[in-house]
Amino acid sequence: MSVKVDLDRLADELANYKFAYLVTVGDDFHAHTVAVEPVFVDGRFDVGPVGGTTSRNLASHDSATLVWPPSAPGGYTLIVDGRADSRYVVPDRAVLHRKAPPGVATKPGCKDDCHPLERS
Repeated sequence: MSVKVDLDRLADELANYKFAYLVTVGDDFHAHTVAVEPVFVDGRFDVGPVGGTTSRNLASHDSATLVWPPSAPGGYTLIVDGRADSRYVVPDRAVLHRKAPPGVATKPGCKDDCHPLERS
């Protein structure tokens, strides 16, 4: 059973980011990445019109990842995994992620600083 995303917290976090990368995969298992400006409405992301390669990838494989880079070095990357069609991504998982600074304690078994955006 998958963990449900805290959509309210996700919406709040989006104010800290300007654009995202949409990552899809083709039949050859190669990743295809494009820059998008997703709009979060009614619990899903509208990524706008996408090109031919992205459309073909999503027609065959409905898993997609949105990655918002941090606005400053040392900031968190926002990563959202979800199910997609040719225009919308519905989040299944969301996490704020960054490399842990030296000497900072992390969760057991994890070397990075991660904060899942999960509903309690």
